[in-house]
Order: sequence, then structure tokens, then C-alpha cells
Amino acid sequence: MLRLFRSKFYLAIFLMVFILVIGVLGYRYLSNYDWVDAFYMTIITVTTVGFSEVRPLDAGSKIFTVFLIIASVFIFAYAISVITEYVLGRNSLQLLKKKKVKNQINSLSNHVIVCGFGRNGIQASERLKAFKKPFVIIEKEKEIIERYQNDLLFVEGDANDDEVLSEAGISKAKFLITALPDDAANLFVVLSARQMNKNLFIISRASLATSQKKLLLAGANKVIMPDKIGGDHMASLVVMPDLITFMDKLSVEGEHTTNLEEVAIEDFADQVDCNSIRDLDLRNRTGCTIIGYIEPDGNYIINPEADLILQPKSKVIVLGRPEQIRKLNQMFHIV
Repeated sequence: MLRLFRSKFYLAIFLMVFILVIGVLGYRYLSNYDWVDAFYMTIITVTTVGFSEVRPLDAGSKIFTVFLIIASVFIFAYAISVITEYVLGRNSLQLLKKKKVKNQINSLSNHVIVCGFGRNGIQASERLKAFKKPFVIIEKEKEIIERYQNDLLFVEGDANDDEVLSEAGISKAKFLITALPDDAANLFVVLSARQMNKNLFIISRASLATSQKKLLLAGANKVIMPDKIGGDHMASLVVMPDLITFMDKLSVEGEHTTNLEEVAIEDFADQVDCNSIRDLDLRNRTGCTIIGYIEPDGNYIINPEADLILQPKSKVIVLGRPEQIRKLNQMFHIV
């Protein structure tokens, strides 16, 4: 629709320029006016302002003037209608787009809210998109929203505003990632979000070590310091480069390159007798290896024994090549 409006808009501009050119050429060669007088006569004719002619017109020039007036009236009327339609239509399209985005957000549940679309926000969004996790981004910079709004869901506004958080569906959200560059701003977001949704899992970015404790006290479940992680990673590449490179190979970029999978025991319970890790027998069934176990209380066990008794509401961490992970998901219908 917008493309149609633009084509009509360009046609209207072309017709207006065309009638001006015809008028100038007509008065130049039919009435023998110089270029300035021809342009002057054309302008006062097409605009119908009623100024007097440069000099009296002969019969041929009068017929040409009548033609020019009639043509210009229709062309300028068409141009005004097209420009009006273009402006109003563009506003209507924006309203329809905003309404569509609002309906999409209202239909979400157990989704992720990402506050801030800077470097960390972009990385988080790319990872969530790769894993097909529903998410909404809160961003106050209009230029950024216009650049990415065709691919992502945005709510325009300040994440510190409770109304903006509500518009992003915080009452139905499961996770919130606040990746604002200022620690104080992240602190206010955490406080507001925790007050609005007690069950929300909140992950906050922090720049200063002194902010970490404050964010946790405010209600954040996890606090990430990107600079610290980056420095540790670079130092580790010096101390044990091969091990860190191997760990980097354990990609979790998306469904086609995943090497690690987190699976709830309930996903196995209805299909196999799984009293212990040995009973699952994932190595023979899928080629995957269980490298970790998460107890219901959140305690982590690395490289669990085969005879470890599996408890309800616990999880296993599975390692495998992408094709093995896909086989695991298909075999046990894991979404």
C-alpha cells in the first residue's frame, strides 16, 4: 500500500512539473515572451492569482491560456488529493502497525522482556531469536526501533516507566533481561519489575562490582558483568588456550548448531523407565552424553554417576553433536 501511495505521489509531482514546462514553452514560442516573462505568465495562470498579463494576448495565446488553466486546475487538484492521501495513509499505516504489534505482545505469555537494545541487548536478542524464544524489546530511541521493527517486537519508551513495562506484558512474562548501560537505571528497572511480577526471573547487567550486590538485593536473580567475563575469557586463552577454544566450540547458537541441551526429567518420564541415569541410556539411544544434573533445589552435579537416582522436577544437561541433539529432541518429542 505504501508503495502504491509513493507511485501516485511521484506521478502527481511529474504532472505538476510537466504542466509548468508546457506553460513556459507555450508562452515562449506562441506569444514570443522571453524566458522570465514566460515563466511569470505560467505561474500566474496555473495559480489563478489574477495578476495582469505582461502584454495583451493574441487569439492563439488566449486559447493556450484557457487550456493551461483547465489542465492545471485538474492536475493541482489531483496532486493535493494524492499528497493528502499519502500523508493520511502513512499515518494510518503506522497506527495499524502499532496496533498489530500491540496485539502480538498481548498474545504472548512466558516470554522474555529485553530492556535496552545496545550491544548486550542485541546479543541477547540474537540468541533468543536463534532459539525461537518469544521476546519483546523495550527501547526509547525511535531511530533504532525504526531500523529493526520489521524483524523484532518493540515497545517504545523508558524501561523505568511502569506503564511501558505493562505494555511489554510483564505480568505474563517469565524472564526479564535489563541490559541498560547505566547501573542505576538497571537498578530501578529491577525494583519496578520485581514489584510488578513476583515470579519473574530477572537477569541484570552491571558495569561496577559495587552494583552487583545492590542489584541482587533489589530483586535480580542473576547479575552479569560483561567486562569481567570478557577479561576472564581473554586471560583464560593465555593460560589454557586449547581448553577455552574447545569450550567455545560447544556452540549454543541455535537449533542447527546446538551442542548442549537442558532437558527436564518429565520429558522422559512418560516414555522410558527413568529411575536413574543408567535407565535413560541416552548414549546408546541417541549418542548424547549426560554431563550434568540439576537437582530440584537448584544444586548442580557435574558428571553425575550412572546410578544417580533421578528426582521429579530435576533436569539433565546433555552434550552431543548437532545431529545427536536433534535425534534426542525427535525421539522424546522435546520442543
